[in-house]
Amino acid sequence: MSLRLYNTLSRQTEPFAPLDPACPTMYVCGPTVYNYVHIGNARGPVVFGVLADLLRRRFGALRYARNITDVDDKINAAAREAGVPISAITERFAAAYLEDMAALGVQAPDIQPKATAHIPHIIAMIEQLIERGHAYAADGHVLFSVASFDGYGKLSRRDPEDMLAGARVEVAPYKRDAGDFVLWKPSSDDLPGWPSPWGVGRPGWHIECSAMAAAHLGQTIDIHAGGVDLQFPHHENEVAQSECAHGGAPFARFWLHNGMLNFGGAKMSKSLGNIERVHDLVAKHRPEALRYALLSAHYRQPLDWSDALIEQCTRTLDRLYGTLRDLADVPAQAAIPAVIEQVLDDDLNTPQALAELAAIAAEARKASDPSERARLKAALLGAGKALGLLQQDPADWFNHGGNADDDARIQALVDERVAAKAARDFARADAIRQQLTAEGIVLEDTPAGVRWKRA
Repeated sequence: MSLRLYNTLSRQTEPFAPLDPACPTMYVCGPTVYNYVHIGNARGPVVFGVLADLLRRRFGALRYARNITDVDDKINAAAREAGVPISAITERFAAAYLEDMAALGVQAPDIQPKATAHIPHIIAMIEQLIERGHAYAADGHVLFSVASFDGYGKLSRRDPEDMLAGARVEVAPYKRDAGDFVLWKPSSDDLPGWPSPWGVGRPGWHIECSAMAAAHLGQTIDIHAGGVDLQFPHHENEVAQSECAHGGAPFARFWLHNGMLNFGGAKMSKSLGNIERVHDLVAKHRPEALRYALLSAHYRQPLDWSDALIEQCTRTLDRLYGTLRDLADVPAQAAIPAVIEQVLDDDLNTPQALAELAAIAAEARKASDPSERARLKAALLGAGKALGLLQQDPADWFNHGGNADDDARIQALVDERVAAKAARDFARADAIRQQLTAEGIVLEDTPAGVRWKRA
């Protein structure tokens, strides 16, 4: 099966073929760095990171950009509240974002453009839009004229008249039409600003991604991805300004949108206050279990987030790593099974891929023939690699949070308990078990002997 992806633009699942057969291009909307991101913000980087690896396997190369928005009114407000320069906010939370994504096993993209490094590109694109009659300057602002683009609404499938009518609740006096959106706005002395033909100011949110995508990936990119909440107005506006600036050339051939996370019965959102920050979650839970949870539902569907889901994913990984631990004496190199490639080719069907991963592990636990055990271990490691899972040593997984000296102490207690049971000193054996249980150590009786792990 060739790679097939659901294209929001066409509302169909289509075979994917890049413009350049040797190197597809992909742009994913990144964070606005004014605070720690919540776990819903991590779904796109995790899922589309799996896609990035798949594209590299299919085509041999990939140019993958994921931006960082480091100029925004939310950043300005955070800096004002903290009484620090804006750069102190953006540098701190950009670094935290990259650290949190790395903890979830998200590989860095090829390009991580920052908005503030692309002000000349943004100004040049705005000038193109004005020159072509798609934008106008008014009162220190530059606005995109929605009425000038007949295709407005084609991505989100919203009727332009309905969008304009809905926007009339609050209309700025400098707008020609209520739906026109800001490309450039003036900055006062206490706000970040850059010189431009329209005065000292800063870019609007939407124009940043269009300019950065064009600068690094060209006028037409193969894949643009992000959360479904960005479909309108952000992505719709990106389509309008990019295609108008580039003489009608398509902006993105495929649009991919991941579904939202629900928490406590409602969409996870900073505005609702029902969020769980990645920074906090990776400190409380195994990051790999969080990654597994984000892959457990199809990326286009909503995902109900809960502690129970994390616990279930942790137990599943316990079983999978337990299988690898049982195969520790079997030499094998990771080899991605064809069935895993097939289900990922089917619009990134990660739930089915996880099911196939579990089936391989179950088969491996039953196998006795040495060559079959080696084949299944290679398949298990390969399937995990395709999903960014099972890449650490099983001992590290089970001994999470420990250190070498503590591990040796615990193993000595386990060995003492085994010896006590053999000597029929059950009182001592029970005392050791109680001590280990109090420390959060779980003992497991296996055919290979007693094993332990941290709960």
